[in-house]
Amino acid sequence: MTPKHAKFQIGQVVKHRIFPFRGVIFDVDPVYANTDEWWNAIPANVRPRKDQPFYHLLAENDETEYVAYVSEQNLLTDDSDRPVRHPQIGEFFDTWSNGVYHPKERVSH
Repeated sequence: MTPKHAKFQIGQVVKHRIFPFRGVIFDVDPVYANTDEWWNAIPANVRPRKDQPFYHLLAENDETEYVAYVSEQNLLTDDSDRPVRHPQIGEFFDTWSNGVYHPKERVSH
């Protein structure tokens, strides 16, 4: 598999193309990097390709907040200009402006 260049960036707010949820991207895998069990749980007729970026989202829907793992082909830019209400936002991001979250600076040795 040849990884593709990611269309979306960390801190960007996106929404699912089919299902009613949205979220902020906090990590990106250049190709599928989850378990076979997770992959096989997706019905074959809607299973995305593995050779594309997959995004880790702090996600929300009308009822709850959670972490989602979504293929690039199933994401769209969220233009609502509303912040995401996920309780873990502060662990990854400092500020939100112009519809984008700004990652915390990481200190490494």
